[in-house]
Amino acid sequence: MTARHTARDPLLDDSGVPLDDVLGGLSQMPKRLPCRLLYDPAGAALFEAICRLDAYYPTRTEVALLQEHLPMLADEVGPEARVIEPGSGEGIKTELLLRALDRPATYVPIDVAADQLELTAARLRRDHPGLEVAPLVGDYTKPLVLPASTRSHQKTVVFFPGSTIGNFEPAEATAFLARLARLAGPRSLLILGADATRDEARLVRAYDDEAGVTAAFNKNILAHLNRDRGATFDLDAFDHRAVWNRQASRIEMHLVSRTEQVVRLDNSVVAFDAGEPIITEHCYKHAPAALQSYLHAAGWHTLNTISARDVPFRLWLCET
Repeated sequence: MTARHTARDPLLDDSGVPLDDVLGGLSQMPKRLPCRLLYDPAGAALFEAICRLDAYYPTRTEVALLQEHLPMLADEVGPEARVIEPGSGEGIKTELLLRALDRPATYVPIDVAADQLELTAARLRRDHPGLEVAPLVGDYTKPLVLPASTRSHQKTVVFFPGSTIGNFEPAEATAFLARLARLAGPRSLLILGADATRDEARLVRAYDDEAGVTAAFNKNILAHLNRDRGATFDLDAFDHRAVWNRQASRIEMHLVSRTEQVVRLDNSVVAFDAGEPIITEHCYKHAPAALQSYLHAAGWHTLNTISARDVPFRLWLCET
C-alpha cells in the first residue's frame, strides 16, 4: 500500500498461454488478487485518504525529507529538466519538486487512473504556465513509449516517491528499475523514496488504521470485481488484515473469509474456507544493502542517500 499499483506477469497454463490473472490468482494456494485492482477511481481516492492519516507515517516522513533536501536535489538536477513520474497520483510531492527545480521543461506523469491524471495535469498547467505537461495513461510496470515533447531539456529525472518500489517482488524490482533506466536514457537521475521500517507495531498501525480507511481500501478490490466482472463478493464476509512477515521483510495485506462461502465470478465459482485469506498486496521494507544491490543490477549508480531521523525512510539519488 505504498504505490499507485504494480502488476505481475500473467499466470500461464500448462501450454504457456496466459490465464486470466484474477481467476488464476484465486485458484492458487494461498489465493491472491493482482494489486492493480486496488487502484480503480474509488481505490485511488481511498489511497490518497490513507496518505493523510497520522498512522500512515511514510507520507509525512517523505514530505519532510523533500522539504528539507529539495534545494540540494534541485542543484543536482539543474535547469530545464524533464521530469518523469510513474504513479503520479494527486501530485502533492510532485508540486514540491517542480517548485524547487530551476525552470523545469517537461513533466510526464504516468498513471492508470485517467480521470485523476487529467485533473492533476490541468492543475499543474495552471500553476506552472511555462511547463509542458504531457500525461501518459498506462501501466508503468510495462514497457512504455513516452509522449513526444515540444520542449528541449537538459537532463531527465525520474521521480519515484512513496516507497512504491516495495510493492514489487525483489526480482521484479530490479527489472522495473532497469526499465526506468532505459526509459530515462544515459546520464539521467532517479529520486527514489524507500522505507526500511521493521517495527511491527508501527507497521501494523500504518497498514491497519483504527479509522478503517485501509480496510475500506483493501475491500474495494472486491467491490471493483463486483462492478467490473459481475462477481458476488459480500464485502462484510471478509476482514482486512495486515501481517508483518519478518523473514521476508514485508508487510502483507490480506482479506480473510469470515465463513465458509462460495463466490461467483464470470462463469466460475470460487470456494472459501472460514479463515482463508486472499493476498492483495506485498509491501517490502528493503534493507539499504538489498535496495543498493537492486539499483546497481538495474544500471543505477547511487550518488547520495538521505535518511529520516525518526524512522529508517530514505531518499536515494541515483544516476545512470
